[in-house]
Amino acid sequence: MNIADFKTTDDNHVYDLTDDSPDGGVPLLKFPIIEQLGIAEHGFTTRAGGVSRGIFSTLNVSYTRGDDLTAVDENYKRIAVSMHADAADFVLSDQTHTTNIRKVTGDDRGKGIVREKDYHDIDGLVTDEPGIVLSAFFADCVPVFFVDPLHHAAGISHSGWRGTIHRMGRETIRVMQEAYGSRPKDLICAIGPSICQSCYEVSEDVAVRFMEEFQGHGEQLCYLKSPGKYQLNLWKANELVLLEAGILPEHMAVTNICTCCNARLLFSHRASHGRRGNLGAFIKLKEKLRGKDF
Repeated sequence: MNIADFKTTDDNHVYDLTDDSPDGGVPLLKFPIIEQLGIAEHGFTTRAGGVSRGIFSTLNVSYTRGDDLTAVDENYKRIAVSMHADAADFVLSDQTHTTNIRKVTGDDRGKGIVREKDYHDIDGLVTDEPGIVLSAFFADCVPVFFVDPLHHAAGISHSGWRGTIHRMGRETIRVMQEAYGSRPKDLICAIGPSICQSCYEVSEDVAVRFMEEFQGHGEQLCYLKSPGKYQLNLWKANELVLLEAGILPEHMAVTNICTCCNARLLFSHRASHGRRGNLGAFIKLKEKLRGKDF
């Protein structure tokens, strides 16, 4: 697999694609804007490199969609290789389209994989502890990555249209500010692969809510496709959320890869009519180097 295999909405180089399969890992889409910091491992999975079959082929990361659980376990082992971690280092979200964010510590390691989760309704995870793999799941909704290079903290959020309209990105930043002293102007953020505007049809009531919430940006976010049907731009809406929260434009990368346009390479709920697995977005802080000023 090569980055050129993906259909993109522009020619900008937004991603690197690593292929760790020779070492037992899996291909991961990565943002250079995060990689260049040198303090965090991160990645977004494709459908390639796993052992799941059928509609879950091959790298499904969901335990709840009907896949063979032993296959999902093996998929996580392979992702762990690519993340330079163990499966017991992963902490899984519990997504229900909220803006609830959990501050993750070492006590949470393995929850959702090797231990039962003792939390519910969590669509965002943040931490300042190295070695913990924050994990969230997608099949058209928007993943948002956060890294604070000054306070050595990171986060991941799941933002569908409900999360976006309630400004999930802003809420994640707020929790990082309160927990770790993060300042928006210092944060590096990336909006990951998700459904593009051309593929994302919504009803008029959803479109009206977005136009009311993001006044002055209605033409950027929605256009009328047919009576009562609009095309919604979640990428732009999440970009606006981050900019309004104080993220600097030069500290942000925005996806140009649509999950629905690339349903052969990525899971898409819309393209598959719900018959699919889940993609994963992961981020892990590296050990802080002694004496290093980030």
